[in-house]
Amino acid sequence: MFTEVLVAVVIGGVIFFLVQRSRKQVLKTEDGWWGAGAPPEGGEDVTIKPFKITTSDEEIEDLYRRIDQTRPVPSLEDSQFNYGFNSQYLQRVVSYWRNEFDWKRQVDKLNQYPHFKTNIEGIDIHYLHVKPKKVPEGTTALPLIMVHGWPGSFYEFYGMIPLLTEPTDPHDLVFEVVCPSIPGYGFSEASHKKGFDSVCAARIFHKLMKRLGFQQFYAHGGDWGWLVTTNMAQLEPNTVKGLHVNFAPPSKPGLPVALSVMLGRRFPKLFGFTDLDVQRLFPCVEKLVVESIKESGYMHIQATKPDTVGRGLNDSPVGLASYILEKFSTWTSRDFRNLEDGGLTRKFSLDDLLTNVMIYWTSGCIISSMRFYKENFSQGLDQPHSKIPVHVPTGFACFPNELMHTPKLWVKQKYRKLVTFTHMARGGHFAAMEEPQLMAEDIQNFMKTVEKKKKKK
Repeated sequence: MFTEVLVAVVIGGVIFFLVQRSRKQVLKTEDGWWGAGAPPEGGEDVTIKPFKITTSDEEIEDLYRRIDQTRPVPSLEDSQFNYGFNSQYLQRVVSYWRNEFDWKRQVDKLNQYPHFKTNIEGIDIHYLHVKPKKVPEGTTALPLIMVHGWPGSFYEFYGMIPLLTEPTDPHDLVFEVVCPSIPGYGFSEASHKKGFDSVCAARIFHKLMKRLGFQQFYAHGGDWGWLVTTNMAQLEPNTVKGLHVNFAPPSKPGLPVALSVMLGRRFPKLFGFTDLDVQRLFPCVEKLVVESIKESGYMHIQATKPDTVGRGLNDSPVGLASYILEKFSTWTSRDFRNLEDGGLTRKFSLDDLLTNVMIYWTSGCIISSMRFYKENFSQGLDQPHSKIPVHVPTGFACFPNELMHTPKLWVKQKYRKLVTFTHMARGGHFAAMEEPQLMAEDIQNFMKTVEKKKKKK
């Protein structure tokens, strides 16, 4: 008993010290220019222009020609998805892509929402801007920016957008949604210069929201979107009214996290660990190491030499599809590695999966999207934003099949005003696309709580 009390006192003192030390820290940044060459003398063009996704017979014919010329390689017997995307099942996916998938119809679906482009810091930024058709009398729509990750796109949010802009429950909040493509992803222009990282994307998205007339707004992100929106909250904490994320690995583990790793299995209650936390955090060391090796190879490649493998993926639609869709299998559930079909259509439709692939293919963005890893990791893990806590109200959706389990204590170390922490019933890494209803509900619950607190003040 004495040991537990002593440990609790030490941890409490450490946490208090860290909070006091970092209370007034704000992330600093400077404007950049990411366009080709030098900035124009007259300054950047701030015009907002409508954008429409298009396709052509020539584009589709080129895709079919490349698919027809692919060279299949048989998978090993009884290998399922443990060696990567199973080749036999890949042939079925490719056959559907070639003979049944209707890209023109999917383009119409993509264009159901208004798309725009505007030039910020020298590059064209693509985004969706969806306004609610009806706002209840006496209320206003809340602006919300939602940021995707890799190998996803703005399309991940298509299932959520109507739930947020046209909720059926009269007590729900109504949102005005902005979904940008991270520069170098989809239809946002890639940087022409080295050094474009998450902080640069955060600064550009702040400028985007201000250009749209929003002085304050909410933000949501997963995968890289988690880091970009977190950086947005660190840059301008008075501008971001609330931050909702579904991915939050410790960016710079401090002493409380270290102590919880060392002592959490023996004294789980001291750290607020649930049975689920203990189950997810404390498998044998060997299992943790093996899992890390199995699932992080892509990251090492993209954080070091993205252009090499990227060139091959940019030329081969089948190679691109296998590289991207393997993540939609394994990152949705690790158990799917043991299935012949990777469990792909248990959570997603092939039409939705291939639409996301086609956004990468038609925009030719796979290399620039992979470079985002190199730009963020090449500066090392000890970046300024990794040391600065977030002081805006935060909500965290903890999905059970996420790549990394983050217990409440770890989230609170970074996000000091944690308003909601929800253990979600189901879902993995691509939660917005896999479970749009659950995600929209958690966003609603979090932001209702923040809005109520603001009204009380």
